[in-house]
Amino acid sequence: MFINSIISYIEETNARNAPAALMACLAPKSKVLRDEKWSEQDVAILVPGDIISIKLGDIIPADAHLMEGDPLKIDQSALTRESFPETKQPCDGVYSGSTCKQGEIEAMVIATGVLTFFGKAAHLVDSMNQVGHFQKVS
Repeated sequence: MFINSIISYIEETNARNAPAALMACLAPKSKVLRDEKWSEQDVAILVPGDIISIKLGDIIPADAHLMEGDPLKIDQSALTRESFPETKQPCDGVYSGSTCKQGEIEAMVIATGVLTFFGKAAHLVDSMNQVGHFQKVS
């Protein structure tokens, strides 16, 4: 029983630490140019004016304007429900939450957090005070 208690305690401790470890692994990061050096930074510390690198498979961390480079194919289905990726040229804008499907380019951050296109839409939905039918019934 003593050995079972020790094993149980160790398993419970590991189970409590698992969500924190998982969240640390899933924390979004972005490649940012600061002080003329590229580094991987948490998305939460991005500010307008930062230069970020966007490449295949990246989720765009903030609203940004594309700089010089090759065109990108961007999947904006989370925002627009379009079924096909859209081609974005240099000087076009890209939205937070979109996914890069092809290409690689640098971009300048223009908006972060609730000031992004996606953040404003989420805020509008959250601010609605309408009571739905099922809320009235219960």
